[in-house]
Amino acid sequence: MLARPRLLLTSFALTAFACALRPGASASGPAEAPAVAPAAAAPAGRADPTLIPRAVLFGNPDREAPQLSPDGARLLYLAPVDGVLNVWVGPADQPDAARPITQDRLRGIYEAEWSADGDRVLYLQDRGGDENWHLYAVDPATGESRDLSPHAGVRAQIVEISPRRPREILVGMNDRDPAWHDLYRVDVRTGARTLVHRNDQRIARYIADDQYELRFAMRELADGSSELLAPKGKDWQRVLAIDLADGMTTSPIGVDASGRTLYLLDSRDRETAALVARDVRTGAQKVLAEDAKTGVEFVLTEPRTHRPLAVTFTHTRQRWQALDPAVEADLAALREVHGGDFTVTSQTLDGRQWIVAYRLDTGPNRYYRYDRTTRRADLLFVADAELAALDLRAMHPVVIPARDGLELVSFYTLPAAADPDGDGTPSAPVPLVLLVHGGPWYRDEWGFDPLHQWLASRGYAVMSVNFRGSTGSTKRHLNAGDHEWAGKMHDDLLDAVAWANARKISDPARVAIMGASYGGYATLVGLTFTPDAFACGVDVVGPSNLETLLRSVPPYWAAKAARFAARVGDIGTEEGRALLHERSPLHRVDEIERPLLIGQGANDPRVKQAESDQIVAAMQAKGLPVTYVLYPDEGHGFQRPANEISFNAVTEAFLARCLGGSYQPIGDDFKNGATLEVKVGAEHVPGLAEALKARGK
Repeated sequence: MLARPRLLLTSFALTAFACALRPGASASGPAEAPAVAPAAAAPAGRADPTLIPRAVLFGNPDREAPQLSPDGARLLYLAPVDGVLNVWVGPADQPDAARPITQDRLRGIYEAEWSADGDRVLYLQDRGGDENWHLYAVDPATGESRDLSPHAGVRAQIVEISPRRPREILVGMNDRDPAWHDLYRVDVRTGARTLVHRNDQRIARYIADDQYELRFAMRELADGSSELLAPKGKDWQRVLAIDLADGMTTSPIGVDASGRTLYLLDSRDRETAALVARDVRTGAQKVLAEDAKTGVEFVLTEPRTHRPLAVTFTHTRQRWQALDPAVEADLAALREVHGGDFTVTSQTLDGRQWIVAYRLDTGPNRYYRYDRTTRRADLLFVADAELAALDLRAMHPVVIPARDGLELVSFYTLPAAADPDGDGTPSAPVPLVLLVHGGPWYRDEWGFDPLHQWLASRGYAVMSVNFRGSTGSTKRHLNAGDHEWAGKMHDDLLDAVAWANARKISDPARVAIMGASYGGYATLVGLTFTPDAFACGVDVVGPSNLETLLRSVPPYWAAKAARFAARVGDIGTEEGRALLHERSPLHRVDEIERPLLIGQGANDPRVKQAESDQIVAAMQAKGLPVTYVLYPDEGHGFQRPANEISFNAVTEAFLARCLGGSYQPIGDDFKNGATLEVKVGAEHVPGLAEALKARGK
């Protein structure tokens, strides 16, 4: 199928990698850090046990990610069993009658979908955050589960699920060569596999038809460009050349059921990714949908033919565009069901029934079962009833001009006490937390964000910025981030803070920077390259040294290596190494003046534990205070709710000390299965040493 959307559960935005920096000056001029008073000037934080509990915001949902079986008779969804997310299955019209068909006891299951005939449920799971995903098939009738990729250290990827080959799926596995995935047909009942293609050509991605015949492939080239290939005998021939500027905004989606049409996103000769239909035989192309400000985000397809029916675009808010007149009435009906932005997350094979998810900014996802024949939508469930009952804060979209005129689509949330009428203008400036997304090739969007709600409830304004290098906008916006880690990308963050300061939203003396992955790197950049700009920082799995980062990436990132060399810095050249060295916070530790909290997963395959270890060691050698929290059973971020809750308990006490907001005492948050180890700096966080002592570690 052309699109199998998956909804993300609440967590940090942890994506492709981390980010990079540059010295204080950029081509756009000096980095204009907002003036800030010494961190000691912030009033002491106030412990407040009446705040929204962290467990409500960051614990497991009641139910999430429902999917209809191909025949529409059954429903699967994710829900906890003894505090751990598992797969549940039941009648489609009786969600409450579902029963768990998996029995995971540790990390939880976060992705699951039906096989093409509905005979099995497929799910992916790694071990301890190592991202070596095993693919499992479970019989929903018996609960019997089979590992379809039973090889140690192997990463499995679902490539295609076709109703014309219902007993098999196409799976990529890197068991022969850790850097490259061979392609297999795998029987979902027996686990027997048949080699379809041995990847000796450095193929990064396969496109197959419904009969599992290879039709196209993508290959990354040494200069950062890429090419779309088609099989020609035992070899491949080039169909399209995609240069670096279009490499992240041009890619195939899939072929229709007839095999005559290739659908792709194509930004060549335009500024945004348009949906294009390409005649496989002649190469003639037709633009089906495009927008001047943003690329196509989601393609809704007819399940049997894979023909596009509608698309969405998201600039500040979502916009649907019907491609088939038959769905215009459906979209109109769905707009009347509930407020918020909606997405079709599941369909029956005949296309008559949809699962529709409504995303709100003031509550959890709401899921409806929609009948296209009657145009009736029935509520299946709200993802979390306790969360839905809370009075949460609106998220305000805004477009902020960067100093060079680039538009920065951003979102901010204000605490209730500062903005009781919810108009987005506080009665007086408040402390601000700048929340930087990961990637950096990712984007922040409007909707419910537990981090925004959590921090706003503690008395902070919260801002998320789609700085240059973020996806979802124009090529100019994305490509403007090339070689600008710690440069203009950081300038954009400073410009957003300056915007909030100028409008009396934030108190310039009390601004923190916080993020995961690239956002963690941006935090380290903020405290080293612009040490007066922020009162403190929270870094989660952020790289401190771009040279060691790029030397230690997992082998299956081989296809991405050229992209990093071209867009971040080439570790293979003297000039590139000099740039990476210059943009690495580790080499500017002496500049740190403000408190720093670091969180790290010991099994992180992307940003190794050494990235956090080395900057902590450098700070200790200089006598600089730092608090370092390590999780031995986590990877690139914190997946287990007990661990996420425990780190956020540390974070809010840390922020309260720096910015003066309220905080919920740590209490028993370390006693509910959290595995945190505080390596250094417990004394810098209110209540941390006492909580560790009470836990007995």
